[in-house]
Amino acid sequence: MAGRAPRPPKRDRLGPTRPAGRFAVVAARFNEEITKRLVSGAVGALTDAGLPESSVDVHWVPGSFELPQAAAHLARTGHYAGIVCVGCVIKGQTPHFDFVAGQAAAGIQRVGLDTGVPSAFGVITALTEAQAWERAGGDVGNRGQEAAEAALEMAAFVRDLRRRHGKATKR
Repeated sequence: MAGRAPRPPKRDRLGPTRPAGRFAVVAARFNEEITKRLVSGAVGALTDAGLPESSVDVHWVPGSFELPQAAAHLARTGHYAGIVCVGCVIKGQTPHFDFVAGQAAAGIQRVGLDTGVPSAFGVITALTEAQAWERAGGDVGNRGQEAAEAALEMAAFVRDLRRRHGKATKR
Protein backbone atom coordinates (compact mmCIF):
# COMPACT_ATOMS: atom_id res chain seq x y z
CA MET A 1 0.00 0.00 0.00
CA ALA A 2 1.26 3.45 -0.88
CA GLY A 3 2.13 5.73 2.02
CA ARG A 4 2.46 2.89 4.47
CA ALA A 5 5.74 2.58 6.40
CA PRO A 6 7.53 -0.74 6.07
CA ARG A 7 7.57 -2.95 9.14
CA PRO A 8 10.83 -3.12 11.07
CA PRO A 9 12.89 -6.19 10.27
CA LYS A 10 12.36 -9.19 12.53
CA ARG A 11 15.87 -9.50 13.90
CA ASP A 12 17.83 -8.71 16.96
CA ARG A 13 17.69 -4.93 17.46
CA LEU A 14 21.48 -4.80 17.55
CA GLY A 15 21.83 -6.54 14.23
CA PRO A 16 23.91 -9.57 13.44
CA THR A 17 27.10 -8.29 15.06
CA ARG A 18 28.11 -7.72 18.63
CA PRO A 19 28.30 -4.14 19.89
CA ALA A 20 31.53 -2.40 19.03
CA GLY A 21 33.44 0.46 20.59
CA ARG A 22 33.40 2.06 23.99
CA PHE A 23 30.33 3.32 25.82
CA ALA A 24 30.11 5.90 28.57
CA VAL A 25 27.59 6.00 31.39
CA VAL A 26 27.21 9.46 32.90
CA ALA A 27 25.49 9.41 36.29
CA ALA A 28 24.06 12.18 38.46
CA ARG A 29 25.02 12.01 42.15
CA PHE A 30 21.82 13.78 43.25
CA ASN A 31 19.50 11.02 44.55
CA GLU A 32 22.63 8.85 44.41
CA GLU A 33 21.20 5.66 45.92
CA ILE A 34 18.55 5.51 43.21
CA THR A 35 21.04 6.48 40.51
CA LYS A 36 23.41 3.68 41.57
CA ARG A 37 20.68 1.20 40.60
CA LEU A 38 20.34 2.92 37.22
CA VAL A 39 24.10 2.67 36.68
CA SER A 40 23.97 -1.01 37.57
CA GLY A 41 21.14 -1.54 35.07
CA ALA A 42 22.98 0.37 32.33
CA VAL A 43 26.31 -1.40 32.83
CA GLY A 44 24.49 -4.74 33.04
CA ALA A 45 22.69 -4.13 29.75
CA LEU A 46 25.92 -3.13 28.01
CA THR A 47 27.85 -6.17 29.25
CA ASP A 48 24.91 -8.51 28.62
CA ALA A 49 24.97 -7.32 25.01
CA GLY A 50 28.56 -8.49 24.71
CA LEU A 51 30.69 -5.49 25.62
CA PRO A 52 33.53 -6.24 28.00
CA GLU A 53 33.37 -4.22 31.22
CA SER A 54 36.66 -2.62 30.18
CA SER A 55 34.77 -0.97 27.30
CA VAL A 56 32.32 0.78 29.64
CA ASP A 57 33.38 3.95 31.47
CA VAL A 58 31.25 5.37 34.30
CA HIS A 59 31.50 9.10 35.04
CA TRP A 60 29.75 10.89 37.92
CA VAL A 61 28.50 14.50 37.86
CA PRO A 62 26.71 16.56 40.53
CA GLY A 63 23.15 16.31 39.18
CA SER A 64 20.90 15.70 36.21
CA PHE A 65 21.28 19.28 35.01
CA GLU A 66 25.01 18.59 34.44
CA LEU A 67 24.47 15.38 32.45
CA PRO A 68 24.28 17.07 29.01
CA GLN A 69 27.47 19.06 29.57
CA ALA A 70 29.42 15.96 30.59
CA ALA A 71 27.91 13.94 27.72
CA ALA A 72 28.92 16.65 25.23
CA HIS A 73 32.52 16.64 26.45
CA LEU A 74 32.65 12.84 26.28
CA ALA A 75 31.07 12.73 22.81
CA ARG A 76 33.56 15.25 21.45
CA THR A 77 36.49 13.05 22.48
CA GLY A 78 35.59 10.69 19.64
CA HIS A 79 36.21 7.71 21.95
CA TYR A 80 32.60 6.60 22.44
CA ALA A 81 30.09 4.78 20.24
CA GLY A 82 27.31 5.76 22.64
CA ILE A 83 26.60 7.61 25.86
CA VAL A 84 24.02 6.65 28.48
CA CYS A 85 22.88 9.43 30.82
CA VAL A 86 21.22 8.39 34.08
CA GLY A 87 19.84 10.36 36.97
CA CYS A 88 16.78 10.91 39.11
CA VAL A 89 14.66 14.03 39.48
CA ILE A 90 11.82 13.88 42.00
CA LYS A 91 9.12 16.55 41.98
CA GLY A 92 9.09 18.79 44.99
CA GLN A 93 6.84 21.70 45.85
CA THR A 94 8.47 24.17 43.45
CA PRO A 95 8.82 24.28 39.65
CA HIS A 96 12.55 23.42 39.95
CA PHE A 97 11.73 19.82 38.90
CA ASP A 98 10.29 20.98 35.57
CA PHE A 99 13.34 23.05 34.69
CA VAL A 100 15.90 20.40 35.62
CA ALA A 101 14.07 17.52 33.94
CA GLY A 102 13.26 19.51 30.80
CA GLN A 103 16.75 20.90 30.36
CA ALA A 104 18.36 17.52 31.01
CA ALA A 105 16.17 15.90 28.35
CA ALA A 106 16.70 18.66 25.80
CA GLY A 107 20.43 18.83 26.46
CA ILE A 108 20.98 15.09 26.16
CA GLN A 109 19.07 15.08 22.88
CA ARG A 110 21.14 18.04 21.66
CA VAL A 111 24.37 16.12 22.34
CA GLY A 112 23.29 13.34 20.01
CA LEU A 113 22.11 15.75 17.33
CA ASP A 114 25.19 17.97 17.47
CA THR A 115 27.86 15.27 17.70
CA GLY A 116 26.35 12.25 15.96
CA VAL A 117 27.13 10.13 19.03
CA PRO A 118 23.97 8.42 20.31
CA SER A 119 23.14 9.88 23.72
CA ALA A 120 20.38 8.10 25.62
CA PHE A 121 18.07 9.59 28.25
CA GLY A 122 17.86 7.39 31.33
CA VAL A 123 16.74 10.04 33.79
CA ILE A 124 13.85 9.12 36.05
CA THR A 125 11.33 11.93 36.39
CA ALA A 126 9.01 10.90 39.22
CA LEU A 127 6.43 12.55 41.40
CA THR A 128 7.50 10.60 44.49
CA GLU A 129 10.53 8.73 45.76
CA ALA A 130 8.50 5.50 45.71
CA GLN A 131 7.82 5.98 41.99
CA ALA A 132 11.53 6.58 41.42
CA TRP A 133 12.50 3.32 43.13
CA GLU A 134 9.96 1.44 40.99
CA ARG A 135 11.72 2.81 37.88
CA ALA A 136 15.18 1.97 39.22
CA GLY A 137 14.80 -1.79 39.13
CA GLY A 138 11.39 -2.22 40.73
CA ASP A 139 8.19 -3.49 39.16
CA VAL A 140 8.25 -0.82 36.44
CA GLY A 141 11.73 -1.73 35.19
CA ASN A 142 15.10 -0.03 35.19
CA ARG A 143 15.42 3.20 33.18
CA GLY A 144 19.22 2.82 33.14
CA GLN A 145 18.94 -0.57 31.47
CA GLU A 146 16.39 0.76 28.98
CA ALA A 147 18.59 3.76 28.12
CA ALA A 148 21.62 1.51 27.60
CA GLU A 149 19.60 -0.71 25.27
CA ALA A 150 18.53 2.38 23.31
CA ALA A 151 22.14 3.60 23.09
CA LEU A 152 23.27 0.18 21.85
CA GLU A 153 20.56 0.08 19.21
CA MET A 154 21.30 3.60 18.02
CA ALA A 155 25.07 2.96 17.96
CA ALA A 156 24.40 -0.09 15.76
CA PHE A 157 22.18 2.06 13.54
CA VAL A 158 24.92 4.70 13.14
CA ARG A 159 27.60 2.05 12.58
CA ASP A 160 25.49 0.33 9.88
CA LEU A 161 24.70 3.66 8.23
CA ARG A 162 28.37 4.59 8.09
CA ARG A 163 29.25 1.19 6.63
CA ARG A 164 26.71 1.60 3.87
CA HIS A 165 27.19 5.27 3.12
CA GLY A 166 30.61 6.22 4.43
CA LYS A 167 30.98 9.04 6.92
CA ALA A 168 27.45 10.25 6.19
CA THR A 169 26.78 11.32 9.75
CA LYS A 170 28.30 14.19 11.68
CA ARG A 171 30.79 13.30 14.38
